[in-house]
Amino acid sequence: MRKIKYSLACLLLLMTAAGCKKYLAVNTNQSNPETVPEAEILAPVEAALSNVIYAGGSSMLVNAWLQNVSQNQETPNTDTYQVYNSSFDSYWTDFYVTTMNNDYLLIQKAKADGNHEYAGIGQVIMAYTLGNATDLWGDLPYSQAFQGATALNPKYDTQDTVYMEIQGLLDTAISNLTNASAGLAPSADDFFYGGNAAEWIKAAYLLKARYYMHLTKAPGYTASTQATLALAALQNAMTSNSDDMVFAYTGSASAQNPLYQNYGPISTSTSVLCQTLVDSLVNRNDPRISYLVAPAPNTGLDSGREAGYNGVGQLADFSSPGSFYGNVGSSTYLLNYTEALFLEAEAQYILHGVAAANPYYRLGITSHMLKVGLDTTSSVCQAYLTLRGQLPANNVYQYLMTEKDIANYMSMENWVDLRRTGYPILNVVQNAVISTIPRRFLYPLDEITSNPQSVQSAQLTDRVWWDTN
Repeated sequence: MRKIKYSLACLLLLMTAAGCKKYLAVNTNQSNPETVPEAEILAPVEAALSNVIYAGGSSMLVNAWLQNVSQNQETPNTDTYQVYNSSFDSYWTDFYVTTMNNDYLLIQKAKADGNHEYAGIGQVIMAYTLGNATDLWGDLPYSQAFQGATALNPKYDTQDTVYMEIQGLLDTAISNLTNASAGLAPSADDFFYGGNAAEWIKAAYLLKARYYMHLTKAPGYTASTQATLALAALQNAMTSNSDDMVFAYTGSASAQNPLYQNYGPISTSTSVLCQTLVDSLVNRNDPRISYLVAPAPNTGLDSGREAGYNGVGQLADFSSPGSFYGNVGSSTYLLNYTEALFLEAEAQYILHGVAAANPYYRLGITSHMLKVGLDTTSSVCQAYLTLRGQLPANNVYQYLMTEKDIANYMSMENWVDLRRTGYPILNVVQNAVISTIPRRFLYPLDEITSNPQSVQSAQLTDRVWWDTN
């Protein structure tokens, strides 16, 4: 992990390259990759990955549905599942125009120039972004996207095909990063790892394991095969918290942590922490709570807003994200060593049972405690580990996914885990406009208008291809 401070001014290039915010711009090169060097594309792409993919509007909506955050607004609202196709226009733009289109330009430029490391990093970023997008929407344009005027109406690739593309991207990325001696290499323009190819390779293998495990219940796949593939990938993935894929912020006016901007004292979004999240930590006496939850300014208490509550209170009566994740200069953690440990625990459980999974499960908890700054030998940590540090034979997934959810704080990956395993257990919020928790995003109105496809009729309650739980 190499923490590098940055200025949001670098986003100016990205926005210039993005051009029009309609989907048509996805297939129109607004910048010429021959005239923009890789170093000037990589930095804003990585900034976008942190700001608009990991912690942007789509993440805020997912975390509302996961009952991690809540809008201090009258219902019905998006917390109670009232959304429309047009609600997703900006999220599609975040993925396709702001991030993937520019990343595609980076990859093509690097390949043309023989700059293997830039190409490999771009391919890892593409796999990460495409993977998140397909887990939100299902079938997506990819094979014919980003082709300019030659494909103004790109076909939608089926989700199973997209998953194969993701694994192919990661395999090619690993090859490029392994042979990165050829060509120019990034340094300060790589905010995540400072051009350290070995760290990017570890991140790529973690993503391979993640996407293998997503398919344990997918049609045509078996849990044992996917777990075996995941374990093989994890042999080359992250081995400590220092391998985390971290984006650091200075806390200055131009470089503020997006979670702070979304939920902190300056927030204009009216979003605060949800009672479901806060009470779960309080009820378990989780020693990490002070790092994950900031006390409500008015009361000094850990207090979340009730999910789906029809009323407006004082924002200062509710908690916001705690100091480790939510301060103005806190970092975002896009990939975590702790995720690798929980993936290992799940894969070991599938193949070999609870006894094989337990060491990785416990290490996942202790590694996250260490990351946020706790002494795991303290009485409070030891008491927690006595209660939560072993997987119960009759309730493995509830414990495993609850702890993974905490360690993957505010990650959209937690929504994937909820859909594929049923945990953590959540109830439909009060005042909900539909009878179940949403299982996918709607396709955006802009896309329906400009590139109509039959799959765009999908509803919130429809399942994506791998979601058979």
